[in-house]
Amino acid sequence: MLDEDVRYEAISAALGSSVRPLAEFQRANQGKTPDNLLTVDGFLIGAALGVGSLLDWLNPVSWVDWMFSFISVSEIRKQTASATEFYIDEDKFFDRQFDHDFTQTSDTQDFKRGGEKYTRPCGWYRIALKVLDKYGDNTWLGPNGIRTQSSAGEWPVSYHGSSKDGAEGIIVSHYKAGNNSKRQVYGRGIYSTPDLEQARGYANVFVSKKNGKTYKIILQNRVNPDYREKHRRTEDYWLVPVPEGSSETEERKIVERAIRPYGILIKEV
Repeated sequence: MLDEDVRYEAISAALGSSVRPLAEFQRANQGKTPDNLLTVDGFLIGAALGVGSLLDWLNPVSWVDWMFSFISVSEIRKQTASATEFYIDEDKFFDRQFDHDFTQTSDTQDFKRGGEKYTRPCGWYRIALKVLDKYGDNTWLGPNGIRTQSSAGEWPVSYHGSSKDGAEGIIVSHYKAGNNSKRQVYGRGIYSTPDLEQARGYANVFVSKKNGKTYKIILQNRVNPDYREKHRRTEDYWLVPVPEGSSETEERKIVERAIRPYGILIKEV
């Protein structure tokens, strides 16, 4: 069983900003709801496009604010992101029935999801996000349970480790749309990989304030094969192209239709 404080530290590290239970806010602010209430949709935006984009989605910066500011909107977001605290309604964010402890698991069988090889995250603990019934139907997830074969219509599994500050988004960590990244070997877009070991090399690392232990975290996703390009140099990369000049709204639409995190993997190192 994962310690609750470590669970929230992992979510905070994945997002690059402090995340706390909604109950804590409500105890100090009876009858109120925080502006920065983090949903699964919001986590997807924050993890893929950065906390600045998440803040803009939650609390758009108006043109009036911009007109009377001596700094750019992007600079406002950057300064605000590092000091922002988000809150989670646990019943709507976590799906604890699908949490899974793989720390003592080792596989001798081959598994497939979405017609691709699926490397189960042996050695990791999975925090499950509440995505069931969220997108109209659950075909993209496939049926629950241990199975070696794919189900019709399900999406393949990929992994992503964001080793940079989450407040910057995944722009420089081999996974997010962005400019001038040396890692953008195959163009501008959202990078992930079916290779867990490769993703582990990019994993975010944090030291728990609760127990002093060091952990790595990786996102476990499903990728829509209709929007994915497969590339291979010495390692496997899956790319969801994001055209140069796309607006933030367009980028969010691409992310939402093409890649869906459904678990956060955590491992003590």
